[in-house]
Amino acid sequence: MTDMKIHRQKQSRALLSATAALALATGFATGAAAADLTSGTLHNPTAYIPSQCYTKIVDDAHRVHNPCFTCHARSRPPTWIHDDDLQMSYALPAPALKNPWTNLFRDRSAEVAATTDADILAYVRTDNYRSANGGLALSEKLADLPAGWDADGDGKWGGFVPDCRFSFDAEGFDRDPAGTPTGWRAFAYAPLPGGFWPTNGSTDDVLIRLAEPYRQAASGSTDLAVYKLNLAIVEALITRRNVPIEATDETRYGVDLDRDGSLGTATHVTYDWAPLDGRDMSYVGAAKALQENGEAPLAAGLYPLGTEFLHTVRYIDIDDATGEVKMAPHMKEVRYMVKTRWQTYADREEGHLAEAKERTDFPDRIAMFFGDTEHGISNGTGWRLQAFIEAADGSLRPQSFEETVFCMGCHGGVGVTDDDVFAFSRKLGANAHNGGWYHWTQKGLRGVPDPIRTDGEPEYAYYLKNNGAGDEFRNNSEIIEKFFDDNGTLRPEMLDALKDDVAVLLYPSAERAMTLNKAYRLIVREQSFSKGRDAVVAPPKNVYRDASDADEENAPYVAGSQPLGAPYARRRAAASSATGE
Repeated sequence: MTDMKIHRQKQSRALLSATAALALATGFATGAAAADLTSGTLHNPTAYIPSQCYTKIVDDAHRVHNPCFTCHARSRPPTWIHDDDLQMSYALPAPALKNPWTNLFRDRSAEVAATTDADILAYVRTDNYRSANGGLALSEKLADLPAGWDADGDGKWGGFVPDCRFSFDAEGFDRDPAGTPTGWRAFAYAPLPGGFWPTNGSTDDVLIRLAEPYRQAASGSTDLAVYKLNLAIVEALITRRNVPIEATDETRYGVDLDRDGSLGTATHVTYDWAPLDGRDMSYVGAAKALQENGEAPLAAGLYPLGTEFLHTVRYIDIDDATGEVKMAPHMKEVRYMVKTRWQTYADREEGHLAEAKERTDFPDRIAMFFGDTEHGISNGTGWRLQAFIEAADGSLRPQSFEETVFCMGCHGGVGVTDDDVFAFSRKLGANAHNGGWYHWTQKGLRGVPDPIRTDGEPEYAYYLKNNGAGDEFRNNSEIIEKFFDDNGTLRPEMLDALKDDVAVLLYPSAERAMTLNKAYRLIVREQSFSKGRDAVVAPPKNVYRDASDADEENAPYVAGSQPLGAPYARRRAAASSATGE
């Protein structure tokens, strides 16, 4: 071991000791008390680094497993994080080397066994988003703000107020009781491989809402046709592909949507954005006028200003008629993000390069975040994030500052995202039901085919092949037994079934679903989210408690391993022609 390595390990242990002392002094070690929603103190200073980053990538037989490529990848502009080197490395800052997610190491098997299926089913079927009178429970409570939720002490709530009714029409638009669209639109997507698969403990959904001008005609009146077109334009910009639309008279909007050089009838939005070559795209309606005035910038890979995303994370319910799993009414979390500031390509590249330089120059320096429970936290690249989570009684409450920092590492700190967002670039396309515009309560994952990567490989099969399991911790024995033989080889018949139906992989058995529901509710009752949110019954063996020596131990086995590519285009030559680089 080099002198530099020894010196860094001594520094690391000193920093870890200081961090542990601070945690004990502030109560992080017990974690039984409810979170202080007015505090800006981080008891876990690296809460932005998720538990999955402590996965052991080399098993006892010295085989290498790589689940890390799903997040850490060579980026496509306008993201320049390029963190695919982290697939085979634990480049953690010193305060993070000791795993702070200690809920992973709790054995909850006795408590889970003591919970009946009837009890947990009744719980997950209770709607904690709506009030008894059919209103929205959080919006009603925020209107009469509890003192403990008032982070800035002004007596009123200054952050996001949930307003989605989760009442969807045939096109995925959310509507209020009077039938008026709220602006939210649900979309179906291929869940990111790993922890967000339902088989690993949660169901979830994602909705998008563009700012008002993108929903309005040039006259300023609400126009659903305009809104649908602008959503299609955003989809083309984010996915970098053409998007089919209903036959549209382009003369009505004054925009050549299909980029054929004339205003006629368009049946698709053509992705054709290369401004340095004189090729640009345009929004329609009121947003078009704003764009022409420089107030609504447009660029490939970037969402327009004011874009909002709503993401609910839920328990797993069971369909009594079929025995198949489905999305539960009871929500674990309500997550929200809104784009408040525009960054150009140059802004983003400069920021990402500066961050890369800082990681190299000061590898033990941790990230800093600013904000509060009430107003959320900025991710530094134009988005503000805020969320609500279960209280001990199962109702929803605002997340604490620390609980919100938990969200920040993924939304702004990994290479695979487009404009710091995961789901929309994974939206199901034209061949899917209703073009991918629907909510999971309208149609589930059954019958959705395995997505095809840019290199032609089925994505979920590729994940199974390279990870050797169905989750980061290789803790999902149900998938391992179902998809792998005793030698760890993928079963051909299961891969054949997966090609046409991802539910054979993503859906857990009813027994597993109930077990994971029970395990997670124990965390809720403890309010111990600061120690981790993973629904595990017994401690997984493939996770580090301390990663201080991980890279050195793994070096002989990962030597020569090449980073894996992300599922969508990461070919720099192709990106160059589309962005004018």
